[in-house]
Amino acid sequence: MMGAAKTERLVAIAQAARCAGHGKKGEIYDAACVELGMSRQTLMRKLKEVSVTAARKRRCDAGRTSLGRDEAAQISAALVESTRKNGKRLLAVGDATQILRYNSMVRAESVNPATGEIRPLSESTIHRALRTYRLHPDQLTAPAPVTELASRHPNHVWQIDASLCVLYYLRNGSKGGSGLQVMPVDQFNKNKPKNLARIAADRVWSYEITDHTSGWIYVQYVMGAESGENLCSVLIDAMQERGGADVMHGVPKILMLDAGSANTAAMTKNLCRSLGIEMIVHAPGNARATGSVEKARDIIERSFEPGLKFQPVEDLDALNEAARKWRMHHNFTARHSRHGKTRSALWMTITADQLIKAPSVEVCRALAVASPVSRVVTPKLRVPFGGREYDVSTVPNVIVGEKLMVTRNPWRDDAAQIVLVGDDGREVYHLVAEVARDKYGYAVDAATIGERYSRHADTPAQTAAKEIEMLVTGTHSLDEAAAVRKARALPFGGKLDPWKHIDDTQLPEFLPRRGTAHDLVSQRVELPPLSHVEAARLIKPRIESAGQEWSAQTFAWLQQRFAEGVPPDQVDQIVEELTGQQAGRKAVLRVVNAE
Repeated sequence: MMGAAKTERLVAIAQAARCAGHGKKGEIYDAACVELGMSRQTLMRKLKEVSVTAARKRRCDAGRTSLGRDEAAQISAALVESTRKNGKRLLAVGDATQILRYNSMVRAESVNPATGEIRPLSESTIHRALRTYRLHPDQLTAPAPVTELASRHPNHVWQIDASLCVLYYLRNGSKGGSGLQVMPVDQFNKNKPKNLARIAADRVWSYEITDHTSGWIYVQYVMGAESGENLCSVLIDAMQERGGADVMHGVPKILMLDAGSANTAAMTKNLCRSLGIEMIVHAPGNARATGSVEKARDIIERSFEPGLKFQPVEDLDALNEAARKWRMHHNFTARHSRHGKTRSALWMTITADQLIKAPSVEVCRALAVASPVSRVVTPKLRVPFGGREYDVSTVPNVIVGEKLMVTRNPWRDDAAQIVLVGDDGREVYHLVAEVARDKYGYAVDAATIGERYSRHADTPAQTAAKEIEMLVTGTHSLDEAAAVRKARALPFGGKLDPWKHIDDTQLPEFLPRRGTAHDLVSQRVELPPLSHVEAARLIKPRIESAGQEWSAQTFAWLQQRFAEGVPPDQVDQIVEELTGQQAGRKAVLRVVNAE
C-alpha cells in the first residue's frame, strides 16, 4: 500500500507529465524514479492507479473481419471434433486452419485493396473472428442456461443419489487388520485393477437423501455396490420416524433420482408406486437437476468423512452410527445459504397434512418387490417360481390353469408375492408360502393314503360349474342332476330348440340370375388295354348269355383283331359284333339245308 504522502507526490508527477510539452515527459519520469527509488515500469503502474486516463480510441475497423462465417464454421468444426471428452483440445487454431487450407476447404486470407496482395490471415485474426461469430470452442462448450427449480414445502420433493467412497473400504477379520481402511494410491489405482477387484465387495457406498425445500441431509452407508435392494433399504429407513434430532421422516410426494440402473430397478418403482410417490428420473448427464443431493455429497466429503481418518470405525454399524450423529448435528446447527435457517428448523415447519407417516419397515419391504412374472396355476393350486413351488390356495378367486403374476420378496426366502389388482385399481400384494417338503419329496401337508383324505375347497370355477349343471338339468341338487343325466334326458327339459331361429327366419325368394356357360372341356382319360385273357373273361359270359357259343376260333379272332390288347371302352362293341356274326352264320346254314 502507498502512504498518503507518496500518493500525493505521484498525483503531482502525473499532473506535471500531462502539462509537459512534447518530448519532455521522459525527463519528469526519470527524475521521479530517482526521487521515489523505483523502476520506470513500477512508476508507470503507480501513476496509472492514481490518475484518470482517457479511454482508448476504438479502431475504425473494429468488429469487422476478412474471414467469412462459412469458413469460420469449418475451422470451428475441426476444432470441436479434435477435442477429447475431458475438454483437452488436440488441434490448435493455426494447425486446424493449415490442414483445412491444404484440403481446399477454407482460404482464410485477406486482400490488400491498395496493392491487390493476398495474404493468409494470422492466427490471432482467426481467433477474433471465431469469437465475433460466437463459434469459438470456448463459447460452444459454455454451460447452457438453467432454470431454478422450487419445491412447495418440506417432504414435497426428495432427491437421492448413491456415491462410491473412493478413499475407504471396510475390512473385517482379515490379517491386514479390521475396520475402516484407507486406500493407498500406490496400491489402488487404475493401473492395478486386480487390487480394486479384490476389495470390490468391501468398498463403502453412501446414499444421500435431501429434502429439497429445507435442504435436510440424510446419509447412510452400505456395502457391496449400488443396487435396487440397497436403494430401497435406505429409502425405507429414511422414511421411518427415528426420534430425537433426526427429524426428517415421512413419505415424500416426489422422488428425484438419476437414470442409473439401480435407481430405475423394478423394486424401486414398485415401492414408489405402492406408496403413491411420483418418480422423476432426470436425463443422463444432467446432474444439475439433482443439485441439492450433489451438494450434500460435497458437504459430507468435507465435513464428515475427513474425521474418519483420525477416528476409524470397526464395522458398518459403527460407521452409520457416526453418520447419524453427524447429520443430526449438522442439520441442527449449519444455516442454509438459500433460506438462512438451519435445515432442521425449516423442516419442522411441515404441517400435519404435508407429513404422511410411512408404514412400518416390514410393510415397506413387502411392497418393494421385484418385477413380477407370469406363472400358470397347477392342478395342485401351486405355481412354480425360481425353482420352487408356492401354495396359492389362499389367493382369492384362484382357478386352475389361470395365470398369476408372481414376484420374489428379497427380505424373505420362504415366500413369494402374488400381484393382484384391487377394487380401486391399485396393485395388491398377496403373500404365499413356499411348499415345504419331507425327505421323500412330498409336501408336508399332503394327505397320507389310508389315513386321511382331504380336498381343496371349491374354486370359483368349480362352484360356477355346479350351478350351471343344475341349471341345465332343471334340478336343485347335484344328486338330482346326476339322476337326470343318467336318464339321458334332454338338456333344459327339451325346451331348447337349436333350430328355432332358422325356422322363424323368413327368407326371400331370390330371382335367378343370368350367367355364362363354362367353357370347360372334359379331360380324356386313357385306360390301359386289357390282355386277351382278361377281355375273354369279360366277353364270354355276355355272348353265352345271349345264346351264342365261345370257341377257340372266337378267341383266335380276338387275338388277330386286337394284337396289342383289347381297349376297355370297346368291350361292348366287340360283344355286339360277335353275337351278330354268329347269328348271321347260323341263318345262312339253315338256308343251305333247306335246298
